[in-house]
Amino acid sequence: MFECSPKVAELRDRVEAFMVTHVYPNERRHYDEAEKLGPWQVYPVVEELKPLARAAGLWNLFLPESEHGAGLTNFEYATLCETMGRSHLAPELFNCSAPDTGNMEVLARYGSPEHQERWLKPLLAGEIRSCFAMTEPAVASSDATNIESSIVRDGAHYVVNGRKWYTTNATDPRCKICIFMGKTDPENTDRHRQQSMILVPMDTPGVTVVRPIAVFGFYGVPDRASEVLFENVRVPVSNMLLGEGRGFEIAQGRLGPGRIHHCMRLIGLSERALEIMCKRGMSRVAFGKRIVDHGVWSERIAESRIAIDQCRLLTMHTADMMDKIGNKEARALIAMIKVAAPAMACKVIDWAIQAYGGGGTNNDVGLASAYATARLLRLADGPDEVHRDQIARLELGKYRAPATTHA
Repeated sequence: MFECSPKVAELRDRVEAFMVTHVYPNERRHYDEAEKLGPWQVYPVVEELKPLARAAGLWNLFLPESEHGAGLTNFEYATLCETMGRSHLAPELFNCSAPDTGNMEVLARYGSPEHQERWLKPLLAGEIRSCFAMTEPAVASSDATNIESSIVRDGAHYVVNGRKWYTTNATDPRCKICIFMGKTDPENTDRHRQQSMILVPMDTPGVTVVRPIAVFGFYGVPDRASEVLFENVRVPVSNMLLGEGRGFEIAQGRLGPGRIHHCMRLIGLSERALEIMCKRGMSRVAFGKRIVDHGVWSERIAESRIAIDQCRLLTMHTADMMDKIGNKEARALIAMIKVAAPAMACKVIDWAIQAYGGGGTNNDVGLASAYATARLLRLADGPDEVHRDQIARLELGKYRAPATTHA
């Protein structure tokens, strides 16, 4: 149904070769460093392997139509993203990890030449990292109009106040810039014009990284979730992105491609889990026969194969439609994959853990952190319920009678 161009096929082969040579052999080291060094440190294995990926020409592959990347469409990048998603170690090595990918896209689209020189260039070079501060502990952030953080104009500066959490990367010592979402016009009758996004350098007085937040007990893998306090943080007016009241507009442009990336990485992670499930089931004997020869496992393996392929086809179709009709018109498809892929991944990875036995829960083979990733993504970038509601509203809209006019 979907065919890769020779260019993409060649890139995919090179990414797969890099994974075999450099990524898979270093995964155990990556998990060990994350556990021993914790979320406040740089992991040496990452810094050692990044130059190898860049030298191999496998760098910033996510950037579409850009002189800084491979110039791939969403559809073309999706296949590469799936391959990278097979390992927690891989995306950062190729400079293709969240939230930096989305932040780089925001800076490329909406940043001033000064912003791009100061922040985008070092991000593209993999010299620094960034964070995105939107979710807040005090409100239900699944409805982003609830955000209470404030951005108040004071002469030549904005004063930023708020408490954010699940701000990925904030504990990373390489994290130098934050894209912060808050309200500049809380009284605006249009609730989607109250919010703005502004650039906040992490070394600005008043920015405090309060703590790392564990994701199902993991720090640093699958990500560096963090709580950050912003107290009377003063940044220049020029740090405002696009203009006051444009925060939701930026968010929608940022989150569409990001959701595709998350879903394709989950498909790669699920493929890895299915491989582990099959190999473990074929190598272990229980009650006189191989685990895979017990009837329930034939059903689970088959269901996993069906579910993974269904999600891949839907996600590739979504990427194709984003390229053809744009993110806004493809929003129903984007919402569908954001519900389908994490749910599928949770099920497949859970079965892989069950097949592996107790060892599947201790992360020796990465299944525990894989499950944490999949379960987290039923919440990140919008929870399942929000996406289902949007899908239903768009579907019901097809059957509403058009408005009539009377002379």
